[in-house]
Amino acid sequence: MTDWTEVLRDWRVGLGGLLLLVLMGVALAAPWLAPHDPNAQDLLWVLLPPSWAPGGDPAYLLGTDTLGRDVLSRLIWATRSAAYVAVLSTIGAAVLGITLALIAGYAGGVLDWIIMRAVELLLSFPAVVFALVLIAALGPGLENVIIAVIAVDWTRFARVLRSEVRQIKGRDYVAAARLMGATPLQVVLQDVLPNIMPSILMLVSLEMGGAVVAETIISFVSASAEADVPTWGVIIADGLSDIYATPAPVIAAVSSIVVFVLATILFSDGLRRRTDPRQIERRGAAA
Repeated sequence: MTDWTEVLRDWRVGLGGLLLLVLMGVALAAPWLAPHDPNAQDLLWVLLPPSWAPGGDPAYLLGTDTLGRDVLSRLIWATRSAAYVAVLSTIGAAVLGITLALIAGYAGGVLDWIIMRAVELLLSFPAVVFALVLIAALGPGLENVIIAVIAVDWTRFARVLRSEVRQIKGRDYVAAARLMGATPLQVVLQDVLPNIMPSILMLVSLEMGGAVVAETIISFVSASAEADVPTWGVIIADGLSDIYATPAPVIAAVSSIVVFVLATILFSDGLRRRTDPRQIERRGAAA
């Protein structure tokens, strides 16, 4: 069994988890943290530099964009959009992928063949291109972005977890549970699912970072949210035309994406190091 106390002591898990909590806190508190309306335009204050630069205004900490909108406020609200997509798309992809992985790995046979062929078919397409095609069919909107990401990314959960389920299915304690009269559902819920939980948490963490990157790419080409919903991809796209005059919007948005993805990578890597039996054996041998 996994020693979760030891897992939480890992600095990668702690730092990654802390960064994720801060980002989620910013997303939840966006209406109170943002100093201005993110869509309010003031054409008299266009392309203001950050407040600490010459010509800056203390009322606009990170300056303004080409329409006179406050960059900091838009950045904070874009964090809310990114978190919304990351959390809901990850939950959807995880639920669908885990369910199909359990069915394929435990039941085997025809169901396993059908599910894995579907996984291979979807993985044969570039993920972002497939998501863009779905968005073009569904129309813009964060909810449609979430549906597109789920449709693409459930395959990662299914492919990785299905192999683990097959390994666990052949272990002695699973056979003992069957001999004692446990139903397949009881075996899956009581013996299989708890043993793949570390891998599930690792995949969930990575999926959140991947969902943010996917949403950013989709919104960068103006295929994501409605025009009045700030996103990091839109901030980057709007700021590129004047990046040499006022690089702050692009730098701030890119930095936010890097922090979000770095947090998910650290958290996932810490989980892998503390829960993967091979990593545990290596540390024991080195000690």
